[in-house]
Amino acid sequence: MPPKFKFTREEIIEKALNVTRAKGISGLTARTLAAELGSSSKTIFGSFKNIEEVQKEVKKAAYALYKTYQSKAMADGKYPVYKASGMAYVTFAKEEKELFRLLFMCNRSGENKEDNREEIRPLLDIIMTDLGLTEEDAYIFHIEQWIYVHGIASMIATDYLDWDEKFVSRALTDVYRGLKYRYTEGRE
Repeated sequence: MPPKFKFTREEIIEKALNVTRAKGISGLTARTLAAELGSSSKTIFGSFKNIEEVQKEVKKAAYALYKTYQSKAMADGKYPVYKASGMAYVTFAKEEKELFRLLFMCNRSGENKEDNREEIRPLLDIIMTDLGLTEEDAYIFHIEQWIYVHGIASMIATDYLDWDEKFVSRALTDVYRGLKYRYTEGRE
């Protein structure tokens, strides 16, 4: 009879997420995770093939957490919906620095860029509706806005900046207004 493991896969992933928050993904090893669980690495490898599989699941869990930040911000009505998505990105970077680094400050060259367009489709729809832009213009508008948002978030995640929510909100509004002018009124 195989031994019973005292942790579920979900519990192991949650503990692995905690290790990643504290030490980054490079600090997530079988040894550090076993210590977090208060058990041996046999517990881990009864549920996962190797530590790389655990790391892959941590990345999925971190992304799900980010999407929760985004969904909540977009639903709570504090900011216009499009702006709320950017504010959520920056808040995630501030509150979950290592998870932000794991997801958004890594080599992403192997990702399919077309999949990304479909992922941001709801944001493109908002821009097209609010500003009357074509999909292609909405995409470029979003990329330009996102570059700015990502820059702020990256500087916050690396402790280069420590801007408060009010200042970030103002900065995002300024860029949005500039882009809006460029794409709607400033056309030649």
